[in-house]
Amino acid sequence: MLQAPIHSDLKVDALDAAPMIIAVHDTDHNIVWANKAYLKATGFSLQEIEGKKCYSSWRLDNPCRGCPVTLTIQDGEPHEAELTPQNQDRWPISQGSWLSKSAPLKDAKGRILGAVETAHDISDRKQAEVALEQLNTELETRIRQRTAQLAEAEEILRNAFDCSPIGKALVAPDVSFLKVNTALCRMLGYSKEELLTKTFQEFTHPDDIEAILANNKQVLVGEIDTYEMEMRGFRKEGSLVWAEIHVSLVRDSAEQPLFLIAQIQDITGRKQAAKETEELRAQFMQAQKMETVGRLAGGVAHDYNNMLSIIMGYSELSIEKLEPESPLRDNLKEVLNAAERATGITRQLLAFARRQAIAPIVLDLNAIMKDMLKMLQRLIGEDIDLAWIPGTDLWSIKADPSQIDQILANLCVNSRDAITDVGKITIETKNAIFDEAYCADHAGFIPGEYVMLAVSDNGSGMDQETQDQIFEPFFTTKQPGKGTGLGLATVYGIVKQNAGFINVYSEPGTGTTFRLYLSRHAGKAYSLQKKNTAEIPYGSGESVLVVEDDVSILNLTRRILEELGYTVLAANTPEEAIRLAEEHAGKIHLLITDVVMPKMNGRDLSIRLQSLFPELKCLFMSGYTANVIAHQGVLEEGVNFIQKPVSKKDLAGKVRDVLGNSG
Repeated sequence: MLQAPIHSDLKVDALDAAPMIIAVHDTDHNIVWANKAYLKATGFSLQEIEGKKCYSSWRLDNPCRGCPVTLTIQDGEPHEAELTPQNQDRWPISQGSWLSKSAPLKDAKGRILGAVETAHDISDRKQAEVALEQLNTELETRIRQRTAQLAEAEEILRNAFDCSPIGKALVAPDVSFLKVNTALCRMLGYSKEELLTKTFQEFTHPDDIEAILANNKQVLVGEIDTYEMEMRGFRKEGSLVWAEIHVSLVRDSAEQPLFLIAQIQDITGRKQAAKETEELRAQFMQAQKMETVGRLAGGVAHDYNNMLSIIMGYSELSIEKLEPESPLRDNLKEVLNAAERATGITRQLLAFARRQAIAPIVLDLNAIMKDMLKMLQRLIGEDIDLAWIPGTDLWSIKADPSQIDQILANLCVNSRDAITDVGKITIETKNAIFDEAYCADHAGFIPGEYVMLAVSDNGSGMDQETQDQIFEPFFTTKQPGKGTGLGLATVYGIVKQNAGFINVYSEPGTGTTFRLYLSRHAGKAYSLQKKNTAEIPYGSGESVLVVEDDVSILNLTRRILEELGYTVLAANTPEEAIRLAEEHAGKIHLLITDVVMPKMNGRDLSIRLQSLFPELKCLFMSGYTANVIAHQGVLEEGVNFIQKPVSKKDLAGKVRDVLGNSG
């Protein structure tokens, strides 16, 4: 154990005068002795620090990190370390670096008694080292930067050709490749090694080779300096690529052709976009055409319905007045049959024009199909197999049941006529969901939840030109007299009226598939009840006010209603109807009115009269629905409507239904 009087045995004066810090420590880090340099550095006297921990003289709570004294006491070996103040706000020496060295003090038996520590300020050396290191770093950085600049300049010069985003090629006069860049390889799907072994003819569309060779020849002989053109090529995997090429000639110092330099830009995307734009334009033009034809068809159907009302009505009345054996009965029946066929055509036109009056209800498409299977089988004949694939857990739709009947009948007849001799028609339903992403990639689809109805056949199929026209009214590929060309137009109109869409898939010889998508509707499907229509219901003297601006139809309707047992007030204008109603002494049970009339429409007239007669029932009668009683052909809630031309039996039944609803 070192004792404090040890300094008497040391050459104190010499050590005390040394410029470096010197201190003697025992094995517990207590200071046994320190020279003046140490005391000056710490600011303590020897008496203040003698016997105290060495690190406390430096205002520290623990030995310095990496302290050589600690290591020497531990292993008895000399150690040194560069120390920098760890807590500069507590160190008396607030800055700089110190080189601390320690050596062991041992007794005669080699036991460690303590350690001698010397330390001197190496701040100047460290600063010089740091400055030198910074200078070296800066020089190295400048060298690296300059080297990089030189390399970059060399790389730019060497690879400007290869780095172009546009395909480039150096082509020998014999049209073999001398050099190609990465963009061209990426465009065509080849590696550089593969492409350099080929000529341009090997991946150029055959129809473009001759033009390119001719242009190259003109450039090589000096007739033109450069040329540009669009060309078609084939990628390595075989797909078509469109490119715009710019070709010019590079000559040597003797003005001899050296090589052709070609810039080849991929314009496949541009071409595809132009194609899609053209397709959209064609779709828009087709939609406009269909809309125009629809308006025309609706107008024609309305005018024909008025005329057919007269023909059918008076034919029925005349037949009833004739004796059973009269030869005129058969003649009039033929007139009536022709009028009924014409009525079917006008109603198909109205369906196409989306002006057919409908009363949608919530339906189960599978249930409707099940009820129609026998009828459809009779319609297509025994030689054609009818397959029915119902979708599981099928969603409901909202539509007019009669329109679903029309769709199925027309599509099955169309398939039947496409089949020669024997064949098969398949009807399928299922749920379908299309999101925005799917519809963006599939033309003709609209996002949403739908119930799909598909009708497929293995008949003759259709080419694209035919498919582009199949929904147009009166378009048909059948022989004269074999069809009106309105069946598919009717289907198209019904689907559009119900906010759905229809797609057709067909190729000659492979059959045809129509897929209709009708919007999903929440709610329980109605159970359809069949009405008993065997007898004509008659009235019991109820008063009926008939308003019609066509005098012929007005007189006909009056006669029919009177023969059915009703008391009839007939008015040619809404004004006359109001006057008759106000002058009539008794109760008026029912108003039958045309919808579109001069000065006042049928809806406004009904509102006016019902304000005078709150219990008055109303039945609208028109050749087509108008917006005053329907929205896009869908009748408003509570609206009673009958479409012209109307038979005596239908009118009798409808009038009885409306009056019956009154209780």
